[in-house]
Amino acid sequence: MRDASLGTQLFVLQMVIVLLAAGGTAGVWAEHTRNQLDSLYQQRALAIAQSVAALPQVREAFKLASPESVLQPLAMSVQQETGADYVVIANTDQKRYAHPNAALIGKTLSTDGTLVLRSGRSWVGTETGTIGTTVRGKTPIRDEYGTVIGLVSVGVLETTVDSQLTHALPPLIWTALAVLLAGLALAALITARVRKQTFGLEPREIAALLEQREGVLHGVKEGVLALDLNGRVTLVNDAARELLGDVGADLTQMPVSERMRDVLGGADPGEDRVVLHGERVLVLNRTPVWVRGRHRGWVVTLRDRTELVRLARELDDTSSATDALRAQAHEFANRLHTVVGLLELGEHDAAIGFITRTTGSTYATDLRERIQDPTLAALLMAKSAEAAERGARLVLSDDSSVPEGLIGDPRDAVLVVGNLVANALDALDGAEGTIEVSLQADAGGLRVRVGDSGPGIAPDLVEEVFREGFTTKAAHSGPRGLGLALTRQACLRRGGWVRVRNSGGAVFTALLPANGAKNGAKKGAANGAAHGAKDGAVDGARR
Repeated sequence: MRDASLGTQLFVLQMVIVLLAAGGTAGVWAEHTRNQLDSLYQQRALAIAQSVAALPQVREAFKLASPESVLQPLAMSVQQETGADYVVIANTDQKRYAHPNAALIGKTLSTDGTLVLRSGRSWVGTETGTIGTTVRGKTPIRDEYGTVIGLVSVGVLETTVDSQLTHALPPLIWTALAVLLAGLALAALITARVRKQTFGLEPREIAALLEQREGVLHGVKEGVLALDLNGRVTLVNDAARELLGDVGADLTQMPVSERMRDVLGGADPGEDRVVLHGERVLVLNRTPVWVRGRHRGWVVTLRDRTELVRLARELDDTSSATDALRAQAHEFANRLHTVVGLLELGEHDAAIGFITRTTGSTYATDLRERIQDPTLAALLMAKSAEAAERGARLVLSDDSSVPEGLIGDPRDAVLVVGNLVANALDALDGAEGTIEVSLQADAGGLRVRVGDSGPGIAPDLVEEVFREGFTTKAAHSGPRGLGLALTRQACLRRGGWVRVRNSGGAVFTALLPANGAKNGAKKGAANGAAHGAKDGAVDGARR
């Protein structure tokens, strides 16, 4: 049986259960029926005995010198009429006056009748006498004064009771067979259903699949999260726990942003949905699970793209710097050719004047004087060159001032300024325009203002633009809509804020507190709200 299939084992087990149930029920029923027949025949024998004991001729016969002459024919007549196997009459000395075997008349009873004779009460039970084992009833015989003068014993052989039981067995047997057939059919149906539900797999195969599934789920690098139709978490692998932390029992208990909850719950459908979770950039895909044509739930895969986004941002910065150097090299080559041509023509004074005017440009010098942090200065120079190539102009406001060493680690500052300027360039969309940048740094942190001459931001999108995944571009490739979301995240992480208003175009303002500043996130948010109220409501729409 150990090597038998699961279906065979289930079938045999169910059949054993059915056989035990049917056999046990039949045995109990037979025993109960036998007890009922015994009780019935005992009461019947007692009734016959009591009827005989009550006959007047019986009492009168006891007064005769030879009672057996009257009682023997009477007992035989009663025995024949009632179907009893014996009717015995005896006196108080237990001497027989009547017996089916006439040779035993005058001899002592083979079974003791003292209990009936002394107590004067009737008795029923099973005993073995001269004719065999019988169910019998005994009752005392009383004279006209109520004195016990003898007893009557009437019995029915056990073989007679057994024959009655045998006649009652066929219905029981047919019923048991019907139950067995029904059990056989049900066992076959249950076995087939189990095989269907287990796809015909054996327990060892199911165990192997479970082990493989656990190995695959916890071995893959991507996070896997399974949800049922009610949003309950049914499966989560190690990678998903590492990315999300405490997952919770369902969507409502997950410690995630509303944006991620919308993606997980299907309110924001689509492929490769980009969301921010803490300091991680995650890409989510939500796929329905179908089993035998029925929708059973959803599987969500989570990919960590934090490092990729960081590298892409660094690549963008490098590309911008490269473009700036290429433009400067191209411009320098043109100027150098001009100087060479003037010298070849002998126009020495003109060459000297051209060189003087060329080296007299003060933009880079002015930028470096006001933006003393080299990282920010290099970023603005690169963005200025990129703007020029795209037909725009990037200018630094007169109130800009960033002393060296005040902003500490420049990474967050580069992220905020770079993303705001890049957003402004995208807003101009290749058209001629101006981007004005204002940077002010002190012990409290860095204040950034970036305005463009583009169409502005629609009032209903003032908050939406900071949501991860949001973009106004009709077509794009790669993860978009992260720049402003990352900017807000960086500001809030250090207790600052970022906001936008319209003033001849979109104007983004951000506060990036210095590292170690005691501004909490709540204070930064409150300051942002206060500054927003001070600047006024949005008055334009990006057209």
